[in-house]
Amino acid sequence: MLEQQLQLKHTHLRNRLVMGSMHTGLEEGWHNRKRLKAFYQARAKGGTGMIITGGYSPNIRGKLTPISSSFNNFYDVIKHRAYTDVVHQNGGKICLQLLHAGRYAYHPFNQAPSAIKAPINPYKPKSMSIGSINKTVKDFAHSAKLAQKAGYDGVEIMGSEGYLINEFMAPHTNQRDDLYGGSLENRMRMAIEIVEAVRASVSDSFIIIFRLSVMDLIPNGSTPDEVTIQAKALEKAGVDILNTGIGWHEARVPTIASMVPPGAFKEASKRLKDVVSIPVIAVNRINTPQIANDILNAGEADLISMARPLLADPELFNKYQSQQSKHINVCIGCNQGCLDHVFKGKRATCLVNPQAGFELDYPLTHVEKAKNVLVVGAGPAGLSASCYLAQKGHNVTLIDRKQDMGGQFNLAMRIPGKEDFNYTLTYFINELARLNVKIELGTDYAESMLDSYDDVVFATGVRPREATFSCKDGKRVFAYDEVIRGEVELGNSIAILGAGGIGFDMVAFLSESPKQTINDFKSQWGIECDAAPHKDSRQLYMLKRSAGRFGSELGKTTGWIHRQVAKQHGVKQISDCEYIKFDNQGLTINVAGEEQVLPVDTVIACIGQVSNNEALSSLDDNPKVHVIGGAKLAAAIDAKRAIYEALQVARTI
Repeated sequence: MLEQQLQLKHTHLRNRLVMGSMHTGLEEGWHNRKRLKAFYQARAKGGTGMIITGGYSPNIRGKLTPISSSFNNFYDVIKHRAYTDVVHQNGGKICLQLLHAGRYAYHPFNQAPSAIKAPINPYKPKSMSIGSINKTVKDFAHSAKLAQKAGYDGVEIMGSEGYLINEFMAPHTNQRDDLYGGSLENRMRMAIEIVEAVRASVSDSFIIIFRLSVMDLIPNGSTPDEVTIQAKALEKAGVDILNTGIGWHEARVPTIASMVPPGAFKEASKRLKDVVSIPVIAVNRINTPQIANDILNAGEADLISMARPLLADPELFNKYQSQQSKHINVCIGCNQGCLDHVFKGKRATCLVNPQAGFELDYPLTHVEKAKNVLVVGAGPAGLSASCYLAQKGHNVTLIDRKQDMGGQFNLAMRIPGKEDFNYTLTYFINELARLNVKIELGTDYAESMLDSYDDVVFATGVRPREATFSCKDGKRVFAYDEVIRGEVELGNSIAILGAGGIGFDMVAFLSESPKQTINDFKSQWGIECDAAPHKDSRQLYMLKRSAGRFGSELGKTTGWIHRQVAKQHGVKQISDCEYIKFDNQGLTINVAGEEQVLPVDTVIACIGQVSNNEALSSLDDNPKVHVIGGAKLAAAIDAKRAIYEALQVARTI
């Protein structure tokens, strides 16, 4: 229905799809030039209308880190010609993002409007002098002029997310009493001067995008009325397109994580569109063509920005245009392969597409002679391995002892905020059909099968680790999977054993409903929504054997959200404890040498997994046998590693 309804838009929809700026870790150094070129080529070839690069600083002080890239000399012009040429050859446009990190710069030479240290940075910035401000304005203009020489179609001036220009705009970080502080006119003076200087240094056809912070989501940020004035002034100064910026990096409101409702910020782009005559870009958690088209058709934006969705599937637009949207590998907003990697100084990639950012490193070459390959297990590892092997031209048979496919995905997508895992499961099922993979469910592996196939890939996954302490009075400890599937009856006071990802998922599962998650989020930024009651109120305890912080091993970009959810729901956390027994009195534990009884009537084990690898005991060193995912190693298993290993094993067969 969607495809038929929007068929008339196919001639120009491409010009509405923007790949939003994202740092990949390939921007630094000459050695990554070919990799970044291949990354952009895949997205332009896939139908993306305009690509915005990762952020490049106009000067040294504005660099995010000492090794981050800047764009301010003719060496950069030569280097970047490869990127602009390949995008243009594939019918797209490309703009360079110019970003001065301000107080977010992770080095001791950072600058800001005022000498106020960011809570996420150990380095206190130096307050900029008038001379330094004037030089920075000229540096932006100089970089824009060089960008045009490098073949860029335009620049995006980063005025959002809490970086330098945004810091000048907001009273929170601007405590100056000169021409650049105090009144709104003064606070936005630097932004206006940068735009005017850039416009004067480039041709009329050169695009200037300004990423304006519509919602700072911090105390003493710009007000809605101030944002309106800023938008109008920027348009007058020479901006061609306004991009919607949401939230500072230090804001304690989720903006792009999976628990943020899809399309949640369309109202923000609509606020800009209502007050300016230039095009406005909608951003954040727009991960399907349907969401994008709903926003465009409702007149809430003129352009759609997708960043992570184009990591997940560079062919997103081409698949949509050919009415094959069911074969789009949809971004699930997990951040595990992209942002979490970048914050660790690693190359960005994608949980559902480990070839992202590794286009030259992990190619799948079509085989000259097809093999007959058996894949055992239809969880994330087995599903992806079957698809990759079939893409290479092999004849693939996929079996699973259960009657359904998905494995751990079937549990993950039942957790509030992780519903998008259903997209990945649906994608794999559709791909299996397209690639003619033979599927046999309800089928156990038998040793006799080994002789019938050239290679066998074991992706049999994991099962929950069982608690080993004493249970009396008819009590037992529930496993996390049976709780999520709704197979057991829970009490009103619950102890969750384990403080890893599964333990925090269990907190969300027991304390929130999907609709309430959305409503809680929307209410934080003033969007009306229907009331939805919380799940039954329960007292939750979260326990772990080790000492230290709860959730310390969670992803850097999402871990704080999970900890915040636990805090909001009053979860009592106890670390460095030993589990003694569970009976009618409750759960007896030992903490720092003292026994205490928690008055709980339910105990749920979220203490890890063990591999389902019993069938492998007699297959050691057999060259036909390959083991991936949880069957290979249950410790810290996640879908990212499972799908990555599936790709690598497929490349070797």
